[in-house]
Amino acid sequence: MKQVTQTLRTGVIEVNDVPIPSLFDNFVLVQNSTSVISAGTEKTKIDMGKKSLLQKAKARPDLVKQVVNKVRTEGLQKTLQTVNSRLDSPSALGYSCSGTVVAAGGFVEGLQPGDRVACGGADYANHSDFVAIPKNLVVKVPSNVSDEEAAFTTVGSIALQGVRLAKPLLGETFLVVGLGLLGQIALQLLRANGCNVIGTDLDSSLVERAEGFGAVGVAPGGDVERVCQSLTGGHGVDGVLVCAGSSSNAIIEMCGAVTREKGRVVVVGAVRMDIPREDFFKKEISVVISRSYGPGRYDPFYEENGNDYPLAYVRFTEQRNMETFLSLVSQGKLDIKSLITHRFPVDDAAKAYDLIEGDKTEPYLGILLQYDPEPFDPAESSRIPVAPEKVSGDKVKLSFYGAGNYATASLLPPLQSSGKVSFSGLVTASGRSAQGVASQFGFGFCAGSFQELLEADTDAIAITTRHNTHGVAVRDALYARKHVYVEKPMAMSVEELADIHRAHSECAAAQVMVGFNRRFAPATRQAAEHFSGIKSPLVVNIRINAGHIPADHWIQDPEIGGGRMIGEGCHFIDLASALVGSNAKTVYAVGTGKAEKSALLNDNLCLSLTFDNGSVANITYTADGSKAMAKEYIEVFGGGRSAQIHDFKELVLFTGDTGTKRKKLGVQDKGQKSMLAAWLDGLKEGKPCVDYECLMATSLATVMAVESLACGMPMNVDPSVLAHAE
Repeated sequence: MKQVTQTLRTGVIEVNDVPIPSLFDNFVLVQNSTSVISAGTEKTKIDMGKKSLLQKAKARPDLVKQVVNKVRTEGLQKTLQTVNSRLDSPSALGYSCSGTVVAAGGFVEGLQPGDRVACGGADYANHSDFVAIPKNLVVKVPSNVSDEEAAFTTVGSIALQGVRLAKPLLGETFLVVGLGLLGQIALQLLRANGCNVIGTDLDSSLVERAEGFGAVGVAPGGDVERVCQSLTGGHGVDGVLVCAGSSSNAIIEMCGAVTREKGRVVVVGAVRMDIPREDFFKKEISVVISRSYGPGRYDPFYEENGNDYPLAYVRFTEQRNMETFLSLVSQGKLDIKSLITHRFPVDDAAKAYDLIEGDKTEPYLGILLQYDPEPFDPAESSRIPVAPEKVSGDKVKLSFYGAGNYATASLLPPLQSSGKVSFSGLVTASGRSAQGVASQFGFGFCAGSFQELLEADTDAIAITTRHNTHGVAVRDALYARKHVYVEKPMAMSVEELADIHRAHSECAAAQVMVGFNRRFAPATRQAAEHFSGIKSPLVVNIRINAGHIPADHWIQDPEIGGGRMIGEGCHFIDLASALVGSNAKTVYAVGTGKAEKSALLNDNLCLSLTFDNGSVANITYTADGSKAMAKEYIEVFGGGRSAQIHDFKELVLFTGDTGTKRKKLGVQDKGQKSMLAAWLDGLKEGKPCVDYECLMATSLATVMAVESLACGMPMNVDPSVLAHAE
């Protein structure tokens, strides 16, 4: 399918051929008819892309700080790989569109193929032939509303939410500052509420258009304050809707001057907000910043997971705002058609953006992109050739399922530079990043379905998608006789591990590798070597100062990420296993008693492990520590020897009463590059670099640790139960 994208490094707008996005249970696959270019929001994004790297850094000092911190902890080379990956990845544009449903996920009710719908969401309702939309961001279009009108639904909902927050009453007077798309719709909504409206903009043609909707216009250079005072008997307007975008503080200062006592100001656009105390304090003016298009925005449990808010408690959510907008259009209370000034085929998207960039000097307002309604065949192959096929020789033909930040920064660059890999196919969930990443690293093709990788001529598949997809993907790849590399965790439940175990039993020639990179770190290997002659059991202490992750992050979602014990704790169980040279036997976990944390999501916990060779390990994992403290600290004891690993930057080895050897390792090295090299060598030699039994024991111990948290008892780690698990 065709999709409009921008590359952040250059700011260049392109129409790329990318795979159709995957359909999930809570999503709807829609074939677009029309999408709206939001001039203000998208121009800001484009302008950022066209800045030089120095200008980008000045505009986003927060990101510069993150880069500096990453250099300190992970070194310059890895940081540059991450930054370059972000800059070179294509970014989708657009967030408001309309089209026809071609498929609906199993958890979607009330929508079926053939329904005309309006769609929203900056990460979903993009400028492309097809879009996959969460069910709470899709609404049916009334029969008397055209696709072109419906395409404005998200934009209109933003204006509607701003008006709702302004709480207009019949007969009140409002000032609308900024008369672009949002302003024109907002003033119509205020008029429909029985309000008097004053409108102002720097563009006189937009002021004239507002007057056509019944507003009192104030032309550029006009005295806004005088008009507001004149029309309100000297009291000032009841409220102001700021729908403009500006780096100047003049707009917010004007709001204080024109608003009456106890009036309200609602900021919809992006303006500077150094609020002058005098006017706002004396008049006790309320200021509210409108959050996009309603309750639910930025809440993944509402948007991604499809959980609605009860109508009795949240009358108008994002979706209900979208429905209201379409209802008002259907009733003839909003005139959207007259706001349309330009229509472009999607192939000519660059010309449309020339308008808002000022490269074409002509007035514009509503700019539409239109799409050809080509027949959709779900059975048709989704492969898109990218790089010419190469004779791989003795190279491993490797495909990737997922291409997120970790894969593009930490896995793909070292694999590419190794000279041991020939990249075959690439599949990503959204489809939008697949083509760009595939081109960057020389994949033979990209596609929209994991099945395409299973059927491809590839030796191995790397699975780097979100955690809830790992178990099934590993199982299916093994049944397809493919070697597997999977980012941790291997799976999220005993049942998924059992499925993998059965597949591996039937397809033992296919190797399984999990991305437990810390066992390959130079510090880990040297520490293990320090104890190589010790016959007695070892004692290991591992402390992880993990840092906070917001509750709405996908890792904290029990269905998708599984929590931090599942998602990250497995690393340290495997690290302990590598240090003692044995597999986990039992695990006992206790967590802090935070009321808001379930056992699954507790990220402040202590684990005690025993191993088959009699060794023991204690793991302390906390998210509540100071950022000033190093993240990881490891101690090993046994046979009159000790070792300390300081954040994988320094290793200290102790022998007897006085022997101490301190090794500065320089740049932090957690073993990713060494791990990948060992895995590729293992594939070539036909011998896994880590025994399958060890990987499965670590994975099972991780799942059992969560069980232990829940029941408060030690749990056995017995891989034999997998053969009988249902």
